Amino acid sequence: MKTLLAATAALSLLASPGWAASKTVTLDVPGMFCAACPITVKKALTKVTGVAEVNVDLDKKQAVVTFDDAKTSIATLTKATTNAGYPSTVKTK
Repeated sequence: MKTLLAATAALSLLASPGWAASKTVTLDVPGMFCAACPITVKKALTKVTGVAEVNVDLDKKQAVVTFDDAKTSIATLTKATTNAGYPSTVKTK
């Protein structure tokens, strides 16, 4: 019985790595000017593997992205918006 419990515990550690973390970044997307722009930006970001949530605000010209940092990076996110025609940078305070 103890061996079965130890094996189950070991497998659960392998199945869910403890070093992956959900992160949120705000991207400035200054090239958005019309109602279609946020739709395009959101579509580009949601196609990136590891992205969990995207909220785009046309008035603020920003995209808030929640992502798994073990699966993607901020550089990949900004590249996705740039490839969609909307270059972005990380918002600084």
